[in-house]
Amino acid sequence: MKIEGVELRWVGLPLVSPFRTSFGTETDREILLVRVLTTEGEGWGECVAMREPVYSSEYVDGAAQVIREFLLPLAHPDPWRTEQAFRPVHGHPMAKAALEAAILDAWLRARGMSFGEFLGAVRPAVPAGVSVGIMDSVPELLDAVGGYLDEGYLRIKLKIEPGWDTEPVRAVRERFPDILLQADANTAYTLRDAPRLARLDPFELLLIEQPLPEDDLAGHAELARRIRTPVCLDESITSARIAVDAITRGAASIVNVKPGRVGGFLEARRVHDVCAAHGVPVWCGGMLETGVGRAANVALAALPNFTLPGDTSASGRYYREDVTEPFVLEDGHLRVPEGPGLGVVPHEERLREFTLRKEYIPTHIPA
Repeated sequence: MKIEGVELRWVGLPLVSPFRTSFGTETDREILLVRVLTTEGEGWGECVAMREPVYSSEYVDGAAQVIREFLLPLAHPDPWRTEQAFRPVHGHPMAKAALEAAILDAWLRARGMSFGEFLGAVRPAVPAGVSVGIMDSVPELLDAVGGYLDEGYLRIKLKIEPGWDTEPVRAVRERFPDILLQADANTAYTLRDAPRLARLDPFELLLIEQPLPEDDLAGHAELARRIRTPVCLDESITSARIAVDAITRGAASIVNVKPGRVGGFLEARRVHDVCAAHGVPVWCGGMLETGVGRAANVALAALPNFTLPGDTSASGRYYREDVTEPFVLEDGHLRVPEGPGLGVVPHEERLREFTLRKEYIPTHIPA
């Protein structure tokens, strides 16, 4: 198999409703899709970088430049050789993950193997949770949570920040006493806020996700000693090696796995494996992916140590119309695609409708 070229496609999709976190409010998404064309077919990947560098140092146009100028010349049709070839390029895990996923999709399609089969999925469907952004009022939040529960979601995650934490969490727990509930701080606190975060302990949360800055493993370890709520790390976990470091320090008793954050699905599987070896459960995070990225995430979430519902929401949670066939909630679960590769492909008509611009880069990468 030879790589003949790569298409970068910028897609714009309006969100069903504004999504607010401590990083800001999104009303639409600009998404970079990566299409690899080979002598045996094609493969798709999705870059989860945001339009601006507010969640991480990466952003859509920067990721496209890195793929175009630095990663594509190093890429290889074999996914493992591609991963190794990318190592001299420091950082840029979201760009690496997008191109690696497209190559892996093409490689698997050529072999008639699904993402789930390749990664080691052990279940045909995965339990779905939903992430609820920061809202203008507690009544609005309660209405939103009630709606998601009526739709069948099995776990609710509340975004929190200083000034929007104890009151909304208390209100949701009192209204819905038996639900699986967790909170996500997206690095909004410091260790000085430990007493404030301890006030969440009575609400029996599954976990509090990434309360402190991503580079503060020592702070997370100290916080874990001061509060009862289990501490889960997200932004801090950038590799399997860092996951082991965080676990052995006592900084995390649960880990959120995001392929885009760790540089691809090969490394994401390693994070899963090392956490399993240390008895630490994992769950699959989300970055408001289209069906391209969601298909791969759902396959990953079917691995054995993904024992908590992830952010694998249905397509309709974020988009009225997806670029692929939508993922639909069935009894609180999403089915793992069974077809070759991702098991889904974008619809050409929908791509044309939502495409902002595209660029084709021919290449002559040997087999």
